[in-house]
This record gives sequence, C-alpha cells and structure tokens, in this order.
Amino acid sequence: MAVNDTLTSTTNTSSDKHDTLTFTDSTFDKDVLNSEVPVLVDFWAEWCGPCRMMGPTVDQVASEYAGKVKVGKLDVDSNQQTSMRYGIRGIPTVLLFKGGQVVEQKVGAIGKPEFQKMLDKHL
Repeated sequence: MAVNDTLTSTTNTSSDKHDTLTFTDSTFDKDVLNSEVPVLVDFWAEWCGPCRMMGPTVDQVASEYAGKVKVGKLDVDSNQQTSMRYGIRGIPTVLLFKGGQVVEQKVGAIGKPEFQKMLDKHL
C-alpha cells in the first residue's frame, strides 16, 4: 500500500463509521450466521482501552471492504449470550465467520495489515 493510500484512509474516518455494523444477541444469527458474505465481528467493550484504540481501524476496514464483507462490533457487556457461545474470554477478540462458521480468530489488538490478511484469504 502506498503512503498516500494510508494517509487518505486515515483522514477519512467520519464516513467510515457508517459501514461498521452493530451486532447483538437478538440479531446475531440473522446478521452473522445467515449472511451471504463473510462477516468480521469485533468483540469489544467501552471500558477496554485496546478495543477503543482498534475502533478506527475496524471502521476503515468496514469502509474498504463494504459490499464484500460485513464488519461489525458486538459489545460483550450488553451481549453476554453470544460472547459465552463463542468462548470469548479476552477482548478485543475478532472472529471471521463464513457460511455460519468461524474461519479465523484473533485475540488482542491487531492492526490493519492483520485484518487485511484475515479477510483477503476468505474472499
């Protein structure tokens, strides 16, 4: 990626948030498991510093992969059923679902290159 591409994507964060979805216990099966496209789920919480630091990167990835991948967040404090269902013990945790199954998992804060590697091999 060229330096100019990086600068452009990091300065255009105001519209990126519109591409980031919010998943909940009640909508998870419909929005994630039954999706026609791969779905990246960021398990996070408001009090989690590394989660908040990763937020702008998640928004950028959502914008850049719009139409190819759904990208969203699930607040573990408000959606404990789904968090327990997938054994989320530490956050941030990122799961990539394809065809209703977990195909990739990363625990801990990751950068944009790691997100891209996760996604690109499943498109």
